[in-house]
Amino acid sequence: MISKSKQNKINTLVACLILTIISICCIIPFLLLVIGSLTDNNVIINEGYSFFPSKWSAAAYEYLGKDFEAMVNAYLVTIFTTVFGTILGLLISSMLAYGLAHNNLKGSRILNFLVLFTILFNGGLVPTYLMYTQLFHIKNTIWAQIFPSLLVNGFYVMLLRSYFRTNIPQELYEAARIDGASEARVFFRICLPLSRPILATVGLMQGLAYWNSWLNGLYYLTDTKYYNVQNVLNRLLLDIRYLKSGFFGDMAGEMLATMPTDSVIMAIAVVGVLPMLFIYPFFQKYYVKGITLGGVKG
Repeated sequence: MISKSKQNKINTLVACLILTIISICCIIPFLLLVIGSLTDNNVIINEGYSFFPSKWSAAAYEYLGKDFEAMVNAYLVTIFTTVFGTILGLLISSMLAYGLAHNNLKGSRILNFLVLFTILFNGGLVPTYLMYTQLFHIKNTIWAQIFPSLLVNGFYVMLLRSYFRTNIPQELYEAARIDGASEARVFFRICLPLSRPILATVGLMQGLAYWNSWLNGLYYLTDTKYYNVQNVLNRLLLDIRYLKSGFFGDMAGEMLATMPTDSVIMAIAVVGVLPMLFIYPFFQKYYVKGITLGGVKG
């Protein structure tokens, strides 16, 4: 009969082996993506994608860097919208969740229902577009990249509410109120400092959503100076697809002959994902802990 300690070691070994295989399956496609972006376009056309291409080339990144000023501006827009939108979104979501975490709040059931309702249903694209363009007037402004994603996400609110209820002792709130602290002071000085894991988790998810957002620019922007990285890369990708469609005849063929189309598509994906790939490891420990604790039913 296998002892309990030996069984635990076997279980740990099997789990590590499975996770290693899953990690390799995730890393290999990304590695092929990076290598494909650095492969000569003619080699990709003639020989296909390979981990050991016969000819390397940085032509795809040189092509992306032709409009250097637009790319720099797009990165600045992306960084601003990601940082500002994430901070503001966290503040709004956590304030709503803090109120819902208290059972003695008047109308809490109605508010909980409304938050849950937004997870299941939405008003649709046309009413949403009319609201933002005619009521908030965000079209062709920097706020078009922020406000449509800023309105409270019900899933994030529920995660925060569950964390506030189950992981912060209610006695701390009561003690602070007895000492004369206002609700704002209790929220900012007690609740938020004790909620770093779930705030980092929700902040990471919101930040990723802002960084990868391109629909807002597609719907609400015609002025390219407010385009983020995803909008610029998406526009380049669409240009390549239009040229490949042959709609422009011989002129398209001449342009495609000098354009590293296949490697550019790979480079577009690398440029879009690489910055967040470097940032994610710094938040990973909070992400796992926050999802575990915030997912407990409150």
